[in-house]
Amino acid sequence: MDSNSNSYSQFQNENSSLPDFIRNSSSQRSSSSIQSFHSKASGGHSVKEVSFELGSKPSVRYGSRGADSERFSSSYKEINDQDARLVYINDPEKTNEKFEFAKNSIRTGKYSILTFLPRNLFEQFHRVAYIYFLVIAILNQLPQLAVFGRGASIMPLAFVLLVTAVKDGYEDYRRHRSDNIENNRLAWVLVNDQFQQKKWKDMRVGEIVKISANETLPCDMVLLSTSDTTGVAYIQTTNLDGESNLKTRYAKQETQMKNPEKEKISGLIKCEKPNRNIYGFQANMEIDGKRVSLGPSNIILRGCELKNTSWALGIVVYAGGETKAMLNNSGAPSKRSRLETHMNREIIYLSIFLVVLCTIVSVCHGAWLRRHKDDLVLMQFYRKKDYSEPKVDDYNYYGWGMEIFFVFLMSVIVFQIMIPISLYISMELVRVGQAYFMIRDDRMYDKASNSRFQCRALNINEDLGQIKYVFSDKTGTLTENKMEFQCASIGGVDYSGGKAISEDEQTGYSLRVEGQVFRPKMKVKVDPELLSLSKQKHTDEGRHVHDFFIALAACNTIVPLTVETSDPALKLIDYQGESPDEQALVYAAAAYGFMLIERTSGHIVIDIQGERQRYNVLGLHEFDSDRKRMSVILGCPDNTFKVFVKGADTTMFNVIDRSLNSNTVKATEDHLHLYSSKGLRTLVVGMRDLSASEFEQWQSSYERASTALMGRAALLRKVAYNVETSLSVLGASAIEDKLQQGVPEAIESLRNAGIRVWVLTGDKQETAISIGYSSKLLTSKMTQIVVNNNSKESCKKSLEDALVMCKKLTTDSDATRRGSGARKTEIALIIDGTSLVHILDTELEEQVLIVYCTYSLSISELQSISIFNSSLSINLQLFNLSSKCTVVLCCRVAPLQKAGIVALMKNRANEMTLAIGDGANDVSMIQMADVGIGISGQEGRQAVMASDFAMAQFRFLVPLLFVHGHWNYQRMSYMILYNFYRNAVFVLVLFWYALFTSFTLTTAITDWSSVLYSVIYTALPTIVVGVLDKDLSRTTLLRYPQLYGTGQRQESYNGKLFWVTIMDTLWQSIAAFFVPLLAYWGSDVDRSSLGDLWTIAVVILVNIHLAMDVVRWYWITHAAIWGSIVATFICVMVIDVLPFLPGYWAFFHIAGTKLFWACLFGITIAALVPRFVVKIFIQYFRPDDIQIARELEKVENSRESRDAEIEMNPIFDPPRR
Repeated sequence: MDSNSNSYSQFQNENSSLPDFIRNSSSQRSSSSIQSFHSKASGGHSVKEVSFELGSKPSVRYGSRGADSERFSSSYKEINDQDARLVYINDPEKTNEKFEFAKNSIRTGKYSILTFLPRNLFEQFHRVAYIYFLVIAILNQLPQLAVFGRGASIMPLAFVLLVTAVKDGYEDYRRHRSDNIENNRLAWVLVNDQFQQKKWKDMRVGEIVKISANETLPCDMVLLSTSDTTGVAYIQTTNLDGESNLKTRYAKQETQMKNPEKEKISGLIKCEKPNRNIYGFQANMEIDGKRVSLGPSNIILRGCELKNTSWALGIVVYAGGETKAMLNNSGAPSKRSRLETHMNREIIYLSIFLVVLCTIVSVCHGAWLRRHKDDLVLMQFYRKKDYSEPKVDDYNYYGWGMEIFFVFLMSVIVFQIMIPISLYISMELVRVGQAYFMIRDDRMYDKASNSRFQCRALNINEDLGQIKYVFSDKTGTLTENKMEFQCASIGGVDYSGGKAISEDEQTGYSLRVEGQVFRPKMKVKVDPELLSLSKQKHTDEGRHVHDFFIALAACNTIVPLTVETSDPALKLIDYQGESPDEQALVYAAAAYGFMLIERTSGHIVIDIQGERQRYNVLGLHEFDSDRKRMSVILGCPDNTFKVFVKGADTTMFNVIDRSLNSNTVKATEDHLHLYSSKGLRTLVVGMRDLSASEFEQWQSSYERASTALMGRAALLRKVAYNVETSLSVLGASAIEDKLQQGVPEAIESLRNAGIRVWVLTGDKQETAISIGYSSKLLTSKMTQIVVNNNSKESCKKSLEDALVMCKKLTTDSDATRRGSGARKTEIALIIDGTSLVHILDTELEEQVLIVYCTYSLSISELQSISIFNSSLSINLQLFNLSSKCTVVLCCRVAPLQKAGIVALMKNRANEMTLAIGDGANDVSMIQMADVGIGISGQEGRQAVMASDFAMAQFRFLVPLLFVHGHWNYQRMSYMILYNFYRNAVFVLVLFWYALFTSFTLTTAITDWSSVLYSVIYTALPTIVVGVLDKDLSRTTLLRYPQLYGTGQRQESYNGKLFWVTIMDTLWQSIAAFFVPLLAYWGSDVDRSSLGDLWTIAVVILVNIHLAMDVVRWYWITHAAIWGSIVATFICVMVIDVLPFLPGYWAFFHIAGTKLFWACLFGITIAALVPRFVVKIFIQYFRPDDIQIARELEKVENSRESRDAEIEMNPIFDPPRR
C-alpha cells in the first residue's frame, strides 16, 4: 500500500513534465498483453500463460465437446522430463551434447541434384495412365511386338515426363534460391563474450542472439532483455499470421538487467518440444537459483519483426525446421478436381472400348489364319518354313494361339493413343493459364489492402463452376471486422436513443501538453447526454459512467502509440491491439474523456477529463474459451483495489450479484436484447471492490499459480473464477461490425444462382439473425425454423415439430404453386451450437438431415416416404431424394463444429461445397470443403495459408464463381471431351485400315506421324482454346446468375455428352477413312501416300471441328488452329524427304494430283455436315440457357434490342444425372 502511494505521489510531482507516451522512442513506452501484479517484496512481475485455439482470438465453445482449446494447445499440457527440451543458456555445446538439435538452416525445396530424377519420376508415375504408356513402350521394344520404331514409341511419354520435370525442377530451383538467400542472412550472435555476425544457417540452439529495430527474427527465442528498462519488446507478426498490429513480448526481470558481454549468463530452460501452435508456449527457466515460469508472452518467433524497440536479446530454443513458422509452412492442402474424377470413369470406358477393338482385330486375325492355314507356308510375312538354309526351320510364326495373343498386344500398341496421354499435360497447362487470368483480374483486386486474388491450388480451377453450397464465416468475412462503438447501457440507462454528434460536428477529445495537441487517431460518434454525464464526478450517474469508461480504458491489452502528422503541433494516438473490439472500446473511452495514454508492464496512465491518473496493473486474466470474459485488478489512485470484468452476457450474468441492483440488471438485459436485434456485438461490464484481505488472498493465489511448474493454466483459471464473483453490473457496450461493401448484393446473386448459402458464426442468435437480414441472407418471406435446445430430448422434440411444420408448409406451397405458378415457400433453418452437439454427435444427425431437406420434396415424394420412420435406411433415402434448405444460419458454433457441418453435407450430398473464412477458427472448415477460400482480412493469414484460393473481399466471390468458375468449367469440360474425340478418331482410322490388311496391323501412317499427332499436330489449339475461349461475356454472366446452374447440373460434361461424342467420332472416322479408300480403289497408290493423306485429313478435320466450337476468336487462336494444320503439312513433308524413313517422297507423289485435294475437301464436308446440322437444329429448336444468352448477346451487339428478355431454366429442383 505504501509502495503504491509513493509511486503515485512521485507521479503527481512529475506530471508537469512531458509524459512518456509522447516520446517516439519506445524505450520508455512499455506495454504488456499479459497480466502482472505488483509485488511489495521484489517489485517483480509475473505473468499468466495464455494459449489460444488456432488463432489470435479465443475460440468460443458453445456446448461443443470437441471445441475446447485444450485439445489443440500444447501449452495446456504438463511438461515432464521426457517431453521437455533442455536448453542451457549461452552454452550451445552442452545443449546439443545429448541430442543434436536442428540447426537454423531451412530447406523448403523438395529435391536435391541426386534425388531429383528418381523422386520426380516416382511422383509422376502415381498417375496410372503414365504406367500404362510405360508398359506400352516396353512392349514395343520386344521384337515380336515391334510395331513402331523403338525410339518413336517412347517419345510421347518421354515428352510429357520431360515437360512436367522441367516445370517441377524450375519451381524447386526457385525454392532453393529463396532458401539460400534466407540461410545466408547475418545476425549478431554472442561468441566468446562478444557479439559477432553469424550466418543464419550456422546458428544453434542455446546461443544468445541480439536483434536490432526493424530486423526479422532468425529463429524462435526466449527474450532475455530489451532496450526498455521494464523488458518490453514490440513485435509485428505480419510474416507469421498477417496481423499488422503491434504485439508486446517481454523479458523476465531476472534476466532483464543482465549484460552478457560484461557478466556470464548461465541457466537452464526446460520447454516443450517443437510444435505448430504459434499462440502457445510453456517453459520454465532456472537462473540464479530461481525457477521462473515462461509463457507465450516471453517468446518471439521466427519471421516476426522487432518494432519500436532499439534492441532485444534472446536465447535460441527452436531453430530451422523446428521453428513454429516452418512447422506451419505446410502449404495449401492437396485436393482433386471433381471433373477429373469423373473423367477417370470415361477413361475406363475408353479402355474397355480399346480392349474391344483389340479383341476384334485379334479374333478376326485368328479366323483369317484358320482360313489361310494351307497358304501360310509360302505367304509373305507368314511363311511357316524357312528354306534359305539346308535345315528347314519355322520362320516368324509362333503358332495359331500365340499369333492371336501377339496380335492383341500389337493392337494395344497401335491403338495406344485411345487413352490421351497428352490430356494430362494439357490440363496442367490450361490450369496455369486460367490461374494467370484470375490473378490478373482487376475486378478482384482490392485497392485498400493492395491485395490481388491468389491461386494457391492449380488443380481445382474448374470446381469453381460447380459449387452448390457456400459455407461462410461472418466476422471478417461478411463484415469488415473493423469495429465502431455505437452505444452503451450504463447503470440501467440506454444511451442509444439520442442523436449522436457526427464526426463533422465534433472535434473529439484531445490532450494538450506543452503546446502540442494529442488526439485519438479514430473519431467516435458520441451521445451528447452521455458526454455531459462523463464530466460529472459527484453524482451517482456520473460515478457509474466514470467506472464504466475506466473499465473500457483499462480492461484490455491495448498499447498507445503516437503517430506524427503533417501538423507539427498535432500528434495522433494510435491504439494498437490484437482485438478490434478492444480497440473500438478504448477509442470510445477516449472520445468521452477517458484517454489511455501510457501502458507499462506494471501500470497504466489514463487522462480523465484533463487529469492524468495512474493505475497499477496488479493482474490481468485474459479471455479463455471456458470463462468467455477477461478481468483486470487495479490499484487505484485512492489506494483501493478494484477488479473490472467484461465479457459475454451468457457468462457475465452468472457472476453478477443480482441482489445488488436487480432493476439495473433487468434493464441491462433488455438493452442487450435490443442491441443484438440491431446486429450489434455486445459485451457486459462489471466490477467490484476488493478488500485488503481479499486482495492479499488473490495475490498469494495468483503468484503460486503463475509460478507453478505443473498445471499452470488450470490454476490461473481457477484464480480468475474466484476473483470474478459477486460483481455489480456497470453496463453493456454495443459495437457495430459493418458489412463489407457489396455483401448483400453478392449473397442475393448467389441465391439467385441456386447456391445454398450457410453462415456459421459464433455470435448470438439475435445478432446473427439481424446480420442475416441486413446481408439479404434472410428475407421477410422466409419461414424460420429455430432449433435452440440444451438437451438431446428437447432437441429431438424440436426436430420432430419441425418435420410437421415442413410437411404442412410444403403441402400448402405445392397447392399454391399449382394454382398460381408462384415460387415455393422458402424456409430458413436457424440452429445453435449446443443443439449441433447433439445432432452431430448422436443418431439425431439423421433426423436433422430430414429437417434440412423435407420442405423441398413434392407431395408425391412425401406420401411415398414415411417421414417419421426412425430407421437409418429411411432417413438416408429421404436425404438422398431431397434437396437442401434455402438458408441455414448456425449460431454459437465452435471451429470444429464448422468443420463437422461441412463434412456432414459434403459426405451426404453429391454436391460441391465451398467454405470461406478469414480467421484461424475457419481453417478446419476451409480444409474440409471441396473448395476453400481464405479472406486476407483483419484476423491474420492462417485461413489464407490453409486455403485453395485467397482474396480480399467476400463480394469477389461473385465474379470468381460466375465468371471465372463458369469459364473454367466450360473450357475444361470441352477440352476433355475434345481430347477424347481427337484421339479416338485417329485410332478408328487405324482400326478401319487393319480390317483391310488381313488384320496384320500394318499401318499406313508412319510411326513419327502417329507420335507427333498428339504432341505437335493437334496439341496447341486445344490448350489455347482451353485458356482463352469464352462462351459468354462477363457482363452476361453477372447479369444472369441463373447461367451458373449449367455447372451445377453438369450440362457441359456428363455421360450423355460423352457417348454422343463417341458416336460423332465413329462417323467422322468412317468418313475420313472410306472417302480416300473409295477414291483410290483400284489405283496403284502406295500405302505411305494414303497414310499421309489420312494423317493430313484427320488433322484438318479435328482442327475445323474445334474451330466450329470456338466462340471468341483472338489472333492467337487463329495462329494455333490454322498454324497446326500448316505445321502438319511441313512435318509430313520433312518426314517424307528423309531417305532412311519409310515412305520416301510419298507425300509429293500424291499431293501433286487433284484427287488428293478433292479428298481433303470431301472428307471435311462428309464428316462435319451431320454435326453442323445437329448443332443448328439444337440451337434453334432446343436451345439451352447458354445458347439463349449467346443469341441475346448477338442481338445486343447488333443494337437491335437492348431490352430483350430471356427465359432461363428454373434453378429449383435441377435435374440430376
